[in-house]
Amino acid sequence: MYAEKLLPHDLEAEAAVIGSLLIDGECFSRVSSLLRADDFYRERNQACFVACQSLFERDEAIDQVTLARELQRTEKLEMVGGMSYLSGLVAVTPTSTHAEYYAEVISKTAVMRRLIDAANEISAIGYGDTADVDATLQQAEDVLFGVRAGQTPRGFIPLRMIYDQYLEERAAAVEPDLHTKAPVLTGYNEMDELLGGLQRSDMIVLGARPSTGKSTLALNVSINAAKAGSVVGVFSLEMSREQLALRILSADAEIDSHRLRLGLYTEAEEQRIIDSIGRLSELPLYIDDTPFQGLVEMRSKSRRLMLERGLDMLVIDYLQLIQGRSHNGANRVQEISEISRSIKAMARDLDVAVVTCSQLSRVVENRPGHRPQLSDLRDSGSIEQDSDVVMFIHREDIHNTEEEWEQHFPGREYPRNIAEIIVAKHRNGPTGSLRLFFRDNLVRFDALAQVDDF
Repeated sequence: MYAEKLLPHDLEAEAAVIGSLLIDGECFSRVSSLLRADDFYRERNQACFVACQSLFERDEAIDQVTLARELQRTEKLEMVGGMSYLSGLVAVTPTSTHAEYYAEVISKTAVMRRLIDAANEISAIGYGDTADVDATLQQAEDVLFGVRAGQTPRGFIPLRMIYDQYLEERAAAVEPDLHTKAPVLTGYNEMDELLGGLQRSDMIVLGARPSTGKSTLALNVSINAAKAGSVVGVFSLEMSREQLALRILSADAEIDSHRLRLGLYTEAEEQRIIDSIGRLSELPLYIDDTPFQGLVEMRSKSRRLMLERGLDMLVIDYLQLIQGRSHNGANRVQEISEISRSIKAMARDLDVAVVTCSQLSRVVENRPGHRPQLSDLRDSGSIEQDSDVVMFIHREDIHNTEEEWEQHFPGREYPRNIAEIIVAKHRNGPTGSLRLFFRDNLVRFDALAQVDDF
């Protein structure tokens, strides 16, 4: 019974659109952002639309005569039914005023047909003989997402609509019940004031040399965001989920991470651990610790999380560990550039803030003062170009011993565990810096005001 059904289509709407173009060729610019040639069900209507598109691209008039000439040039005039068919289209279309409405009808039926095609393709994937179930599921998700991705083309919209969206987002930032589109708060007041929170669709790069604390800061921001109600996904390509879970537990329960890992804690601390696990278990935070994966797989998993749980923020730790498409010794700079562009595209497609940790080159070690710069981003300048925000972690106590500090800066207090967070790039706001205190035994960054009150 299912096989006997006709695919969704609306021949009257197709005739009305082509007829509208013949009546008023100027309306092609109104419908071209809503339609593609393969949205037409009937082949003759598709051929007419393609011909109109060719005339439009050559800046030629669109009417019965020019369309017939173009179809004749491509040897398709007879196939569509000749001049009589074109005349019939004009006869059944009283006005071109409603061309956009009919274009939307055609587009909707085309989406339904693609959905049916996707279902058939997914069915074929399911019947395939494969032992890799995860890869099969990912392939099926990509097929279905292809239908969704193609149904909302972007084009020019009135400035008023942009401002309406802006006002809605500002209201969402104030109203707790409307927080779903609000910026993601980091939990550090100075950082949130400087950045205005982590903005959706932004790529935020957190760069530092190894063992400086970039993974810790990214994880702290994730926990703070989750505690504020944001849904957070963490891709940990470097550490296992067990390691991350213990770090989070140490910071929340305020128990030395080394003793926690060895199980050396008191009964009172054990009760704090149990209470902390109860709190943390309720947080909307999800961890994927697959060590070797590429952006296609990560995007697929993120889409799945968004559909199942919602999603406000992603953390990737770290960029240089993402697997590129080439595995044959291709240029690493080009590979990182492609990865960087894909991360930014993912942030926009999913409309979430994406925090990406990144290694810095060794050049910073040889520079006097050791302060990181944008040029220190390792492997590719595209990271700087694609990112909306670039932050660096700078710690003087890593580069200078207490004795060296006293020699260079006599009389100044040694900045033990003081981390300067440098906002070196902020596409839509000011740059600047702020200071945090790193509790190395708890693997946690705190605001200096919290340290003073501790």
